[in-house]
Parts: sequence; C-alpha cells; structure tokens
Amino acid sequence: MVELRQVSKRFGSHEALKDASFSIKAGEFMTFLGPSGCGKTTCLRLISGFDTPTSGRIFIDGKDVTFDPPYRRNVNQVFQNYALFPHLTIYENIAFGLLMKRIAPPDITRRVQRVLEMTALSDFVNRKPAQLSGGQRQRVALARAIVCEPKVLLLDEPLSALDAKLRTQMRTELKQLQKKLGITFIYVTHDQEEALTMSDRVAVINAGRVEQIGTVSEIYYKPATRFVASFIGDTNIVEAQILSSDSGMLRCRLEGGLELHVRRQESHASAKILLSLRPEKIRLHRIDPGGVNSFSCQVAMEVFRGAVDELTLTAQGNLQLGAILANDGNAGTDFHEGDQVFASIQPEDIHIVEE
Repeated sequence: MVELRQVSKRFGSHEALKDASFSIKAGEFMTFLGPSGCGKTTCLRLISGFDTPTSGRIFIDGKDVTFDPPYRRNVNQVFQNYALFPHLTIYENIAFGLLMKRIAPPDITRRVQRVLEMTALSDFVNRKPAQLSGGQRQRVALARAIVCEPKVLLLDEPLSALDAKLRTQMRTELKQLQKKLGITFIYVTHDQEEALTMSDRVAVINAGRVEQIGTVSEIYYKPATRFVASFIGDTNIVEAQILSSDSGMLRCRLEGGLELHVRRQESHASAKILLSLRPEKIRLHRIDPGGVNSFSCQVAMEVFRGAVDELTLTAQGNLQLGAILANDGNAGTDFHEGDQVFASIQPEDIHIVEE
C-alpha cells in the first residue's frame, strides 16, 4: 500500500531522514517509533504530501506520488491537537471533508451516520468540540478522517494529550477500529508501550535512520542494534568476548569475568560482541540450579512496582544486572536487598546486537 525507496529529507544542513526504504502492506498497522527529533514525523509528512523528499520516491497503492500535493493522495491524517473546527457541531466537523469533495447529501448522511456508530458518537452530533472530553474529541478527529474512506490513515501522536487511563482505553479502541475498517494505519509515537500493544509491525527510527523494522515480538526479543534493545523496554547491554564456538553455541566472557553460553545467531568477524539480556528472562533461585548460565550474585537493590519487583544484581567482577520478578507473594520467590542468590538465564534468551 505504501512504499518508500531511498527517501531522504534535508532541512538546510540537517538530514532529518536518511535513505529510508521499506514497504507497508494493505490493512497493516505500522508504527514509527523513536525519540523526539528522530525523523518519524518527517517520514509521516512525506507520506502525507505536506513535505517533499530531497531524494527518493514515494508510492501509494502502486502510484508514484512523490511530488503530488496532499489532496491528490488517498490519505487522511489525525493530528496531535485534533484540529477540529470549534464553531461547527460534531456532525458538521465529520461531514466537512465530504462536503469539500462534493459528495451527494444522501451519501454524506449515510456515511456520517456509519462512522458515528463506529466511534460511539451518535449522542453528541449537535454538540461543539468544547463540550466534549479529550477522548471524545479524539474520536471525532478519527471519525472525520475515516469518513472520507482513505486507503491510508496517518496518525501523529493522537493520544499524547490524554491522561494515562484514557490513553490506555483509546489504544484498545484504535486497534479494534482499525481491524473493523481494514484501513492501513501509520502511527507515530515515542511511547514504546503504545507501539507494542497496537502495532502489526514497528519501524524504530533513530537520528534519521530506520534502525529496524519487524513485528513487535521481533523488535523486542531480537533487537538488531544497541539503540533498539535499549529503547524498547528495559534490557541489560553488556560487552562480551567470544572464547569458543561449538555446536551452535558461543562461550562468552562478560565484563568482570563471568562466562555465559549464547546461541549462535550469525558469524562474527570480531571476537568482541554486545549482548542484550532482558531482565524478565533472568531467573533467581535460593540454591544453585546447575546447568549452563547459572551464577551466584547478590541483590544490591530492590524496587517494589506492585505487580513486579525490579532488582539490581551484583555478580562476579562487580557486574550489575537488572532483573524483573513477578511479585506473587510466594515466600520461596520473594527476594530482598542483601540476599545471596543464584541467577540463571537460558542461552536462547540472550541476543547479540550491533553497536
């Protein structure tokens, strides 16, 4: 549905997007994820037609739209501040785009009623935007965009103005609406949780470069780079040296001398590598469980987070590792600051990342 080929965008000497090449399938929920200023909104504006690329080509539904203005692209956008018309009713706001397209009045009524039902706004048609809550205004902005039946819907951090509880609720509503409509959604956010809970695939962008594109599971469990591993959730990034390789397993020495076995993922020209260890994959035991990747350590710090405990472990050579444990109230799995424990991690739960 959408394809970028070697797309770059410069603003003066600043290169906001560098050689982006990827495609987005029809009906897919794709999220551009990254920190502020990374280039994700620039990428969205290039697809919408609000900006023109410095180099490269953009295709929508097989058509080259690189230099087409926004009104010639079958896309619609939901903005961060909703951009509703304050003097119009909710019905008039939603119908506005159809009026501009000179759609016949009976068709306007039918299509507006349909999206009002989809977005649970039927009871608010005669109100003005100022008379609605933040979540209701967000739904009006969505309804106004989807009533024009675009092939691609672009969403630029539309939930950022909502409080935490409403934001969580709207994530579910957005995903359900996207499934019901079957429209391609391209969503921009810096919130990792939003990306992980709603997306079919995620493009992680950093300093103008697309560092990795994959499913939420691939991005989380198989990060390609240090940045992706660190930006998506919590992880332990440690330097290691490959000591030996045998039967698809690498024996590595970490900082401080601790040795771990890691599943071979590819050939490595250098003996030095970076490892990503997700804290929830580290298991703690009262007695040594034996086997590979079991080592003694001490709980240096404990932070209670309700459903989970976040622990800082000190292992051989003063190596610091974070661990996350379910707080189930079981005395046998209840670990506290100062405890001497044994930690273990499976070789397949350690991932090699690039610098």
